[in-house]
Amino acid sequence: MSLVPPYIAPAHFTDPDAALQQVERIYDAGVQHLREALRRFVNGDVPATRVRACYPLVRVHTKTATGSDSRLSYGFVARPGSYETTLTRPDLFGSYYRMQFDLLLRNHQVSIEIGTSSQPIALHFAMAENEHLEGSLTPERRLLMRELFDLPDLAAMDDGIANGTHEPEPGGALPLSLFTAPRVDYSLHRLRHYTGTVPEHFQNFVLFTNYQFYIDEFVRVGHAAMQDARSEYCAFIEPGDVITRRRDLPKQPGDELGVPPPRQPQMPAYHLRREDGAGITLVNIGVGPANAKTITDHIAVLRPHVWVMLGHCAGLRNSQQLGDYVLAHGYVREDHVLDEDLPLWVPIPPLAEVQVALEAAVADVTQLHGFELKRIMRTGTVASTDNRNWELLPSRHVANTPERRFSQSRAVALDMESATIAANGFRFRVPYGTLLCVSDKPLHGEIKLPGMANQFYRERVDQHLRIGMRALEILREQSVGQLHSRKLRGFAEVAFQ
Repeated sequence: MSLVPPYIAPAHFTDPDAALQQVERIYDAGVQHLREALRRFVNGDVPATRVRACYPLVRVHTKTATGSDSRLSYGFVARPGSYETTLTRPDLFGSYYRMQFDLLLRNHQVSIEIGTSSQPIALHFAMAENEHLEGSLTPERRLLMRELFDLPDLAAMDDGIANGTHEPEPGGALPLSLFTAPRVDYSLHRLRHYTGTVPEHFQNFVLFTNYQFYIDEFVRVGHAAMQDARSEYCAFIEPGDVITRRRDLPKQPGDELGVPPPRQPQMPAYHLRREDGAGITLVNIGVGPANAKTITDHIAVLRPHVWVMLGHCAGLRNSQQLGDYVLAHGYVREDHVLDEDLPLWVPIPPLAEVQVALEAAVADVTQLHGFELKRIMRTGTVASTDNRNWELLPSRHVANTPERRFSQSRAVALDMESATIAANGFRFRVPYGTLLCVSDKPLHGEIKLPGMANQFYRERVDQHLRIGMRALEILREQSVGQLHSRKLRGFAEVAFQ
């Protein structure tokens, strides 16, 4: 026996708003039940039985898969059958859920079933943002929590669906979304830990960088935007959830809770926020493919519309100059961090919409067009490696060297993160792109020296960042349906974006 909130049996809905309200009702009742039980436990009232609450469940059953709009990349199921998933945080994902419900209703003319699932909500995932009641418990009482409350279960949050390796139980329902509710909750907690900001602040258009210089410039741009009453952005958020609102807007309850962290988080995030969530988030992922995979594993659950890598790279061609741009249209994956999830034989295609936007942004900012644009930008293959000192590997009398492999692949640039970010975009069906800036040419004896590097950063970072932001603005002006590509979807794809 478990102490549980009242069970809400599955009910059928043909109105997306009513369906969303049912999700909210089930979820809110569940987390309030867990929070109250924990408060009583902290105050010394030990429950006589296990305390449990479960996530909302959404299910659809279709007898046909025909009739949906073939131009769409999501919003429909691939074949007849039963499909289901668990949901979490309707306060954060409400508009997203409503859109998915509406598409399913319109494309299949079937009802949506909403009820209480059998998947427990881990106590850690039910706590309010600034609630840390368990911190006052003794070690003995914390051990007792394991016997009374559900803790995170890694078996319920693997990436088999996204990886295309998920096998439903015989006669069981097919997945409706890439991520189950526990998987989403796990990533929401990881995002707060790694970036220093809560998930609510993340925007639908994301930039990644591997240099602090870009962050410094973005902070300057963000604060300048907050002084402009005509700015499309309503707030600028920094690590510690420090919120600066546009000067003509009043402070809101909770703004005072933001405090700069005593030290920077591992991958700090900064957000130029719009009311509709279509602003820009910039994350400094640091150096290396492990960080690139970690952060994209977690941001993917927010279902952003696009993410783009802006960073520095080694130019591999003698014709390149320091400061030239590289627009990636292919990737050599020697990063190794995704080999178990996405086999190397899987191609990572360029996405036309993102490629066009990045090239147009370079032209807009530099005022170079057509053939003249080729003076500073090259489109080609980018190689990503997990060995920062690949140049030091033995090359004499060695048949297979990095330099030979990069030459055979026609690579024009080398970094440590771009292929990982693109591959995880492909894996998680998030549109992706890469625009790098050549900062050194190790194969040609041009390495970064302190004075030269500082001058290079001063001259190029501002322009490169403005190009990235302009590209996201161009993509934002397009429809979401145009941006999300069918080439990222599998044979038997989930219906949710």
